[in-house]
Amino acid sequence: MRIVWEMDKAFAKEVREGLPEPKLHISTVATMMKRLVDKGFLTYEDFGSTYRYTAVISQNEYNNQVVKPLLKGLFGDSLKNAVAFFVREEEITSAELKEIIEMIEKEK
Repeated sequence: MRIVWEMDKAFAKEVREGLPEPKLHISTVATMMKRLVDKGFLTYEDFGSTYRYTAVISQNEYNNQVVKPLLKGLFGDSLKNAVAFFVREEEITSAELKEIIEMIEKEK
């Protein structure tokens, strides 16, 4: 989804190129894209043997419909537990945590 949002419109090949190494097989990417179409997150234009995909929903809408419920399910409806997990796994630095605190304080 991120790559389609960045490009506005993207072919599966372009999405694959935007993914980190090791690259998924193109058929895997195409299957993922089809599933996102089936779920109503993407639409496509048919170019014969290939499709060009466009996002149907914004990144904010996607986060509210998919990411937020996933995090709540994984971390017991606690963002504190989610942040603690990423700290333990060394996926987030103290500098990044400080940035998050600044963002929170700015919103108050």
